[in-house]
Amino acid sequence: MFSLSAYFQPQVTVPLSQLINALHSLKSSASSAATASVQSLQRERIPDQDLPHEPKLNLRDLGLSDLKLGQLDDLMNRLLPRSLPVESPACNAENVTTNWKMSHVSTDSFFHNKHGWIQNRGFKTLRSKTRRLQAGYEAPAEPEGYTPAFMKGLLKDKPEADSLDQIIKQRNLSDTQQDAFKAGFTEGFMKAQTLTQRTQDSLKRTRLVLLVLLLVGIYGLSRTPFLSVRFRTTSGLDSAVDPIQMKNVTFEHVKGVEEAKNELQDVVEFLRNPQKFTALGGKLPKGILLVGPPGTGKTLLARAVAGEADVPFYYASGSEFDEMFVGVGASRIRNLFKEAKANAPCVIFIDELDSVGGKRIESPMHPYSRQTINQLLAEMDGFKPNEGVIVVGATNFAEALDNALVRPGRFDMQVTVPRPDVKGRTEILKWYLKKIKVDSAVDAEIIARGTVGFSGAELENLVNQAALKAAVDGKDMVTMKDLEFAKDKILMGPERRSVEIDKKNKTITAYHESGHAIVAYYTKDAMPINKATIMPRGPTLGHVSMLPENDRWSETRAQLLAQMDVSMGGRVAEELIFGDENITTGASSDFDGATKIAKMMVTRFGMSDKLGVMTYTDLSKQSPETQAAVEQEVRMLLQDSYERAKKLLKTYSKEHKKLADALLTYETLDAKEIQMVLEGKSLDPR
Repeated sequence: MFSLSAYFQPQVTVPLSQLINALHSLKSSASSAATASVQSLQRERIPDQDLPHEPKLNLRDLGLSDLKLGQLDDLMNRLLPRSLPVESPACNAENVTTNWKMSHVSTDSFFHNKHGWIQNRGFKTLRSKTRRLQAGYEAPAEPEGYTPAFMKGLLKDKPEADSLDQIIKQRNLSDTQQDAFKAGFTEGFMKAQTLTQRTQDSLKRTRLVLLVLLLVGIYGLSRTPFLSVRFRTTSGLDSAVDPIQMKNVTFEHVKGVEEAKNELQDVVEFLRNPQKFTALGGKLPKGILLVGPPGTGKTLLARAVAGEADVPFYYASGSEFDEMFVGVGASRIRNLFKEAKANAPCVIFIDELDSVGGKRIESPMHPYSRQTINQLLAEMDGFKPNEGVIVVGATNFAEALDNALVRPGRFDMQVTVPRPDVKGRTEILKWYLKKIKVDSAVDAEIIARGTVGFSGAELENLVNQAALKAAVDGKDMVTMKDLEFAKDKILMGPERRSVEIDKKNKTITAYHESGHAIVAYYTKDAMPINKATIMPRGPTLGHVSMLPENDRWSETRAQLLAQMDVSMGGRVAEELIFGDENITTGASSDFDGATKIAKMMVTRFGMSDKLGVMTYTDLSKQSPETQAAVEQEVRMLLQDSYERAKKLLKTYSKEHKKLADALLTYETLDAKEIQMVLEGKSLDPR
């Protein structure tokens, strides 16, 4: 780089190539013949290794900083070759002496073109060499062993290693020292080889361990439910189905559903002795549909059928057939029935049948969903006979099943499994109480009368909750108190004793709940009170539990109106005690229940004098006049119920106050304690 500081701004730095190009732009027209002549001479004079690279020099570095601009121009004229006059092509090129060269590659500057620098693209070096060979000359290029300046500090040439004999001779050692030196060298070399071998063995062991861990990890992922679908083949799709033997489950384990057990006795007899029925030409039903609320024992009945008949039992859930692949459900249905036919007589139990046997509809979201149910229909009653295989299906949503599935020939029998009555609940409670340690004072019939509407699963949960409560309290056996605690927990929710409620809200809650209790106690057709509490349970601050004395199979109009009156008792009590401005939002759920009862009385039960005995299942399809009439009737029923509750609470205001004070004192009162308070008797201290 040149630095001019005499006549220009201080320390102006420009590349040398650009400065020379600017000073000698007029000397750029040299004849081609003369240049070719000089080219051969220059190639002999300057070897490739000595070619200079692009200079980046400063005038101060060259010792020329004191030169004037004119002196610098004269110096450049002497240093650089001058242009030769153009001569005829016939001139002898050998007589021409010049330093100019021909450039076959255009470069960024005049200096590069005239002094041998060529453009070098690292990824096309072979092509550039080939071009130079075709041109008949070897252009000056970077030497083969050339290392860029920025790499010199990073790369070091590998030194030539001397032999052991040369090293010993240079040291001028004696024979003894030479032998010792060689022995030490040999020992070190052998140790290095040993260490290298150990390192290689360690690497091999590490690779083996990593490979084993990788294989174990892949196997674990393949067994993961969420990821295993990627590692399964879809061709067979569970072609082998393993049957389950149900020898340990019989009808003795099924309690509270005697009618359903009697219906299934014929199926058990057919599985035990099929010739008895085929001899007369009769055909046993191919399918049995168990319908009922959740937890009533439908699955247990199916297992008992297989256990009584001692035949293979195949279980499948309706949601297990269809997955992400098209045709999976139909394939699994075929495999299931193929395996069952090979082991006939047997029982196939499909739980939650509505998942696979729902009504077929046209849906762009599930265009292939009908394949599974169509295959099920064909297997149960298709072209090929299905002998010795009884299909038992269970569902709590029979309305969703396809009509072709429930027709005779497929599911011939439909067995209803209802909630158990008092007798059934007693049997179920006794069965589960046998499995735990109970006090002799425990009476299953009393618990059964207080658990109206409980299913078999809920009764099992009640006994289990009581056992857990007794274990937490450190008792040796389950008492009646533990069972009552479990029943209240299921009916009213768990207690929240950690909730801190201020005195005002606690008083409002006490009068609110006592209002429900007063209306229920003094209304003729209302349900008997089971328990009243102001202890927060679940989402509520208080609760009044009512249970019928006997199972109710239907409701009268008076009973429905009494339920509405009891629902209104809480808000009426708040209004009478605290005034219209201090009523709370605690009655929202009460109004929901009362409104639902009133609407059903008008639209479904035909208990409206104005609208008569007509049902209105979908009010949105009715005329505006009919909708207005229905709303008017519902509003009138609710208003009449509110007035009856207000009249009753005004009549028994003293009893209302006594009951509220008792709730504030004891927090929870059962039916007997409520009766004692209303009769003016004192309660035993707790």
